[in-house]
Amino acid sequence: MARERSGRTVAHLVLATRLTVLREAAGLSREQAARALGAHSATVRRIEQAQTSLDDGQVRTLLTAYGATPAETREILGQLSAANRPGWWHPWRAVMDPWQLDLMSVESAARIVRSWDPALVPALLRTPAYARAVDDVLRPDLSPAQRDRRAELLVERRERLREQRTRVWVLMTAAALRTQVGGTGVMAEQLAALRVAADQPDVTLQVHPLDRPPHALTGIPALTFFRVEVPGIPDHVVREGGLPGTADVWKADPAVVTYRRLLDYSCATALHPDTSKEALV
Repeated sequence: MARERSGRTVAHLVLATRLTVLREAAGLSREQAARALGAHSATVRRIEQAQTSLDDGQVRTLLTAYGATPAETREILGQLSAANRPGWWHPWRAVMDPWQLDLMSVESAARIVRSWDPALVPALLRTPAYARAVDDVLRPDLSPAQRDRRAELLVERRERLREQRTRVWVLMTAAALRTQVGGTGVMAEQLAALRVAADQPDVTLQVHPLDRPPHALTGIPALTFFRVEVPGIPDHVVREGGLPGTADVWKADPAVVTYRRLLDYSCATALHPDTSKEALV
C-alpha cells in the first residue's frame, strides 16, 4: 500500500534504516531481498529510502529473510503503526514543495538548525506578513490562499522547533534589514520580531554588516543546515536559489561538511550576537 503523500516521519526513516542495516548484516543484496518478496529490487529500494509505507506482510517477509531474532521482529512490527502515521505537517502538504515534504522529518529530529540568506530575513525568523510578502514576489505560481497557508505552516514550524528545544542559529546580511519587503508596516513588524527572537535562549542571530569585506558565503544562495542526533538520520544541507519551489539537498556527503565549514567561517567573521542586536534598531 503506497503512503499518502505527506513526507517521511522520523519513525519511518529510523525503521527504514534499520531494515537496511539488517539486510546488509545478513549479507543480502537488494535483488536477493526482492526475490524473497517476489518483487522488483526497486520495491526494496523504496522501502529502505522511506519512499513508501511499510507494509506489515512485506516487513515480516524481509525480517524472516534477514534472519531477525524473534525479539527484533516483535519490536519492529510493533513500531510499524507509528512509522506509517502521517507527520504533523500533513494538513499543509498541498502547499509544500516536494523537497520540503521529505525534509520535514529531518527538521523534526534536528537539534540545531542553521540558516543563511544572502538578501532576505532567513525563513525561520520571518513574520507571517513578511513570509507572505516574499511569496507574493517569488512564488507567483501559487494562489493567494496557498501563500496564506504557507505562512501558517511557517508559524507552526517555529513553534514545533521551540517545543522540541531545537537551537535556531541564523546568519543574515544587513542588506536584508534595509530591503523593503511588503511595505513599511511589514518591515517594522519584522524588525521588532527579530529583536524579540534575538533575546530568546534558543535563537542565535548574527548579522554581516555592509562595511565588511566579502566572507565565505558571499554569493552563495540561501542555505539551511540540519544537525541531527537520531541514529540512522545524517546531517542534511539544503541550498535554495534555483527555480521556484526547488532546492538541492545533500546528506552524508562531502557537500554537507563543506557547507558547514563555510557557515562556520562566515559566522566567525560576522558580528557577535550581542553586537548584532544593535544592528536591529
